[in-house]
Amino acid sequence: MSAVQVAGTVRARSMLSRCLAPAAVAGVAGAATLREALARLTATPYRHDLAPAAGLAEAQRSVAATLLWHLRVLAGWQSRSGAAAVRLLASGFEIACVEAHARALHAGVPSYPPYRLGTLNTAWRRISATTSLDGLRSALAASAWGDPGAPTAAALAIGLRVSAAQRTATAVPGAAAWASGRMALLVARETYLMGRELPGPSARRAARTIGPAAVRALGYDDFVRCLPADARWVVSGIEEPGELWKAELRWWDKVERDGRGMLRRADLGFAPVLGAVALLSVNAWRVRAALELAARGGGDPEAFDAVD
Repeated sequence: MSAVQVAGTVRARSMLSRCLAPAAVAGVAGAATLREALARLTATPYRHDLAPAAGLAEAQRSVAATLLWHLRVLAGWQSRSGAAAVRLLASGFEIACVEAHARALHAGVPSYPPYRLGTLNTAWRRISATTSLDGLRSALAASAWGDPGAPTAAALAIGLRVSAAQRTATAVPGAAAWASGRMALLVARETYLMGRELPGPSARRAARTIGPAAVRALGYDDFVRCLPADARWVVSGIEEPGELWKAELRWWDKVERDGRGMLRRADLGFAPVLGAVALLSVNAWRVRAALELAARGGGDPEAFDAVD
């Protein structure tokens, strides 16, 4: 094992100090107001760029930006292949940038400033320079993202996420079950909850991960039956599309449990790095959810207990 791999693994383990403890997350969730919740975050790793009077969307974006910074730092300590894997796992940030750029091109109104992707950029520099929706689609088609099938908001939303899941399942073996489960969720929501047919390019990408039979299924029950085992786990027992929110929680639960297991390993391979990415991501997801509960007047802190 190279010195770079050893250093990257050690750094990954040390990055977990940036996670907010379960009791602290519960405290944020139980705050009576968003302002009180934000005050609780001012002494935590999520305080960077967090305005005391921020609205919910701005505060959640700040939490996400902190996670992005942590992943950028972590990627900087990895080998070339390790950094590429972290880039794939962080692809949601570039998706957010592309979607915001598309909205600005469509409406002529700028959204939030794009996330600072740094070395986690895949094709954002080229995409951000486009001046039309057709140009945006062409730039995506010429990149690792691939053609979304149309320059519409719906096609971009599903196309980008399907692309990220398919590439992650292929290139990051340790995250294959997460990516396959995510693909199953994406296809189920788009097809059976939203009632939209997958664009051709997205259908072909999805078929590579969950199989053509699942993509061509005639109904939700048939879809679940046709899924391969490494994807079916996320929707098993979910009887109707309206309950897919339960599958979303199940997905995050597995990511957290798997991440903890990876960090318990004694080896210095990529598994601890993948585990650190998982736990940092889950922690940010919990903090964002806690802020939303606080904005609604406070929620049940027990919902944020750590997974055993």
